[in-house]
Amino acid sequence: MGEKTVDNKRFSSILTPGVRRYLLIIFIFNIIMAFYNHWIALIGLLIYCYLLYYNARSKSLTNKAITKYIENLTFHVDSATKDTLLHFPLPMVVLQLNGIVAWYNSGFSEIFGEEVLLEKPIQSFVEELQISKLLENQGDHIALELSYGEKYYRILGNIVKIDGGPEQNYLIVLYWIDNTQFKNLAAQYQAEKNVQSIIMIDNYDEVMQSTDDVNRPQVLAEIDRKLTQWAAFTNGLLRKFERDKYIFIFENKYLNEFEEKKFDILDTVKEINVATKIPVTLSIGIGLNGSSILENHTYARAAIDIALGRGGDQVVINEDHKLRFFGGQTKELEKRTRVKARVVAYALRELILQAEQVMIMGHQNADMDVIGAAIGLYRGVRSMGKDGYIVLGAYDRTVNNLLSRFKRIEEYDNVFINKNQAMDMVTENTLLIVVDTHRTSFTECPELLTKTNHIVLIDHHRRGAEFIENTVLTYHETYASSTCEMVTEILQYLEEKVKLNVIEAEALYAGIAVDTKHFTFKTGVRTFEAASFLRRAGMDTVAVKQLFQSDLVTFAAKADIIKAAKIYRETIAISVSQDNIQNAQMIIAQSADELLNIIGITASFVMCKVNEEVIVSGRSLGDINVQVILEKLGGGGHLTVAGAQLSETSPEDARKMLQSAIDKYFEETDKKA
Repeated sequence: MGEKTVDNKRFSSILTPGVRRYLLIIFIFNIIMAFYNHWIALIGLLIYCYLLYYNARSKSLTNKAITKYIENLTFHVDSATKDTLLHFPLPMVVLQLNGIVAWYNSGFSEIFGEEVLLEKPIQSFVEELQISKLLENQGDHIALELSYGEKYYRILGNIVKIDGGPEQNYLIVLYWIDNTQFKNLAAQYQAEKNVQSIIMIDNYDEVMQSTDDVNRPQVLAEIDRKLTQWAAFTNGLLRKFERDKYIFIFENKYLNEFEEKKFDILDTVKEINVATKIPVTLSIGIGLNGSSILENHTYARAAIDIALGRGGDQVVINEDHKLRFFGGQTKELEKRTRVKARVVAYALRELILQAEQVMIMGHQNADMDVIGAAIGLYRGVRSMGKDGYIVLGAYDRTVNNLLSRFKRIEEYDNVFINKNQAMDMVTENTLLIVVDTHRTSFTECPELLTKTNHIVLIDHHRRGAEFIENTVLTYHETYASSTCEMVTEILQYLEEKVKLNVIEAEALYAGIAVDTKHFTFKTGVRTFEAASFLRRAGMDTVAVKQLFQSDLVTFAAKADIIKAAKIYRETIAISVSQDNIQNAQMIIAQSADELLNIIGITASFVMCKVNEEVIVSGRSLGDINVQVILEKLGGGGHLTVAGAQLSETSPEDARKMLQSAIDKYFEETDKKA
């Protein structure tokens, strides 16, 4: 009202200009008249008093009239404002800071069925709308989304302060925008998005070779029939474009159903029994959420490569480079032909001849398979007259005995270099061969991969999400027992003059022996053929046996781990060793192997905390897929041999995480069954 009073005074002074001056002049004339005639002065004084009274009364009435006019005008403006808010096209509500509804318009009441909402906390009818979350917004502006009933709302608003009120006298004003149509359209768009998949019979050659000529058309027809039945409900496009490959395009809404059934087509095709001696297995790569049909196809091709790299018989979903895996429960089938090994050897020979120098690098904490493969390739490089170097950092203790033998050979004085030396020596024309790993971050020196474009990859591990992509030659075979086996085959085709000395042959044989657990696991015909080649090169099995001898302290540490093992789910042994034991990685791996020698144990897991990481080593006899289990913890490996590293966790928490992963594995297996 202060501003109104000021305005009234200004308005009054405008309506009665100079009144005070006139009264003052009349008063002065009256005083002068009193000196000449008292009676006239008295009459003038009475008139002057009347004028004062009239002026005061007139001014008061004018001020009241003006004030009433202004107040009436304000009232009409407020009424218009209130009427506008009541009929505001968007639902609107005003809340106190404690969430109590202070006011709302008709649109807001329609959302909640016309019930009385005043003086009620908004959380009582909209549980998702928490005042604490509203006040967490940056600044005074509010923006959030929630659903109520069958509708979706986008809520916008702000926090306002009442004029003249105390500091805590605030109100929250919210506007509710009906977002249901947009949400439904978005859901429909997601449901109808294009999904591309490539289906491949990953053991086509083996199936055809094991089937009589008369029955082969029946086998292929049965595969086509089962695939068509499996895909029919989607009304999608299924077409065969090569003898062992299909393309399948369908809408995204059907993908969830495939996932819920764990892609049962993987098991369905194995039931085909038309005079074939081995079961048919499929690999499926699925690509979705790309920016175009072409990009989805690219995702699908990358996914099928990963599925095949992991051993086949599985599905890989590539959703904008985020991978999901299904299946992969069967062992890799050995490929008896050496055609690919011969082709790779010829290509590698050309790359070595064109290179200025060759560097060979394995994974961090190198094991016998890395050292054996690297030494075998080094001998092949030297046989062609090129300089070769092996990038080596930390390594397993089992490698100590082998390396000590090489240190006594003059030729190997400058062969083993560290990663700093490698970074100084590498050039654009250096050929870099990566062995026994396909993960960039796992290599001995990841930075080395960026210094040259001439990279060769040789690995036998099941493919994971991370992969060295910029290679000029990739030899990735999951059926192989070890990288040393693959290198031994390559050496037989690389150069006629390649002659391994005894210690080099023993290094390759030791790598095979470690990864096969002395020819027990993943051992095929080609594994023994590679061992025979090495034996002819002069390899001494007794000398190799001595490489694996351990001291009394190591033996006692393994005994303590085995003693501390506890049985989980009747057939799984889990043991936790003491923290920071010496040669932890080697000891827990060997302990996991030893646990499998106990009657009734089909899988074993041993873990140890080393510095800030918990290292987990898993082994199985083949009935349980330890790779799938440890992949849930960020690890990987093979069906029977796998490992993982858990950061920032305790061994006890790691045990709980492992048990949870095992439980989830069995739940998925039971559903699939």
